[in-house]
Amino acid sequence: SVNISILIVAVVIFLLVIHHNFLSLSDFLRRELSDPSPLGLQPIDFIPAAPQRLTDEGDDKEISVVIAASDERLGGAIAAMNSIYQHTRSNVVFHIVTLNDTVDHLRMWLRSTSLKNMRYRILDFDPRVLEGKVQVDPQKADTFKPLTFARFYLPNLVPHAEKVIYVDDDVIVQDDIVELYNTPLKPGHAAAFSDDCDSTSSKVAVRGAGNQYNYIGFLDYKKETIRKLAMKANTCSFNPGVFVANLTEWKLQNITKQLEKWMALNVVEDLYSKTLAGSVTTPPLLIVFYKQHSSIDPMWNVRHLGSSAGKRYSPQFVKAAKLLHWNGHFKPWGRTASYAEVWEKWYVPDPTGKFNLIRRHSEAYEAK
Repeated sequence: SVNISILIVAVVIFLLVIHHNFLSLSDFLRRELSDPSPLGLQPIDFIPAAPQRLTDEGDDKEISVVIAASDERLGGAIAAMNSIYQHTRSNVVFHIVTLNDTVDHLRMWLRSTSLKNMRYRILDFDPRVLEGKVQVDPQKADTFKPLTFARFYLPNLVPHAEKVIYVDDDVIVQDDIVELYNTPLKPGHAAAFSDDCDSTSSKVAVRGAGNQYNYIGFLDYKKETIRKLAMKANTCSFNPGVFVANLTEWKLQNITKQLEKWMALNVVEDLYSKTLAGSVTTPPLLIVFYKQHSSIDPMWNVRHLGSSAGKRYSPQFVKAAKLLHWNGHFKPWGRTASYAEVWEKWYVPDPTGKFNLIRRHSEAYEAK
């Protein structure tokens, strides 16, 4: 009878433990479901239905593309997405990161034009996640662009994806984006970038020491913290405006936390080079991914179309490029940019007229 009593007590304790764990799990799930946005990345819109052509062919693998869309450059994001959408038969879903005051404008543009059948998800980015990590000059507060840091938070933007593509808003895609998506990443690599020493880049000197093709152009090697990293100053840099990320590896290595660490250290120690004024997103990526990234095909990031008003590449080369990137001052929505007519082909006019007005002001400024 003693053994039976002990057995009964053990069973009761076991049931109480299970009940407690069940309540704890329920509470955890309730918190998770009620907090979809740990970083203020609040989903606003999502069109879930795959295009009919995909369901007919049985190819519904989701290709996630992340793009930031600021109000003053919204037309750029629209043209980039349209060029991707029109060149693929894959199930592409756009994750559009924007600020709260741009949401209505973006939604109107998407719903009132030929883009209405695209699959997309709008995410409202909360700049408060950058507090203490970015030093903003009070006299230049208007030049601070929080959305440039959206790429640091990819696992929060697309939590259920294993792999994503990130593209800047000043690109045009001329081939099927699935080819870029299928870029092989080496074991242990969380991302693949286009190296700045690749065959499509020609050296352009930048005022001051260093250039935009090596690490010394982005990091201040006079600082002890940088020297201690033992990263060679002449190491070829890479362009973070177009890349493929393995989010499983990204989360395993806690890449976002690593990037935030170097952002915060820069606020205290001023670690970035002054030769590339305004480049505050590239340096942390260069540090974290030093000799720890794979490479994408250089034809998937043909760059520097925006570095001058002149034509850097031949028309034949531009036509053959899989992705054109107008990084630099001369954006394709301004008439002085090279090959602006290529960009114009994919631009969808703003039904509100707001961006058309911004373009006219931009063109007037560039003409001076």
